[in-house]
Amino acid sequence: MYRITSACTGCGVCAAECPFEAIQETSGRLYAIDTQTCTDCGRCEEVCPEEAVTYEDAPVSQIADYPAAQVAS
Repeated sequence: MYRITSACTGCGVCAAECPFEAIQETSGRLYAIDTQTCTDCGRCEEVCPEEAVTYEDAPVSQIADYPAAQVAS
């Protein structure tokens, strides 16, 4: 499952690339992945210029300080 970490700068590239509209803007121009809609296609991770999108099996040291970023879990 993909997650957006605190490295997100709010550029919106991931949301524009998502073919399933699973990424929404949250408060403060940050983005979050709706885990109910996400199909784990990985497009968001590929296009993120800040490398703020990570798969949960990857090192997720930044996720702990950004738990509210996920729309659903």
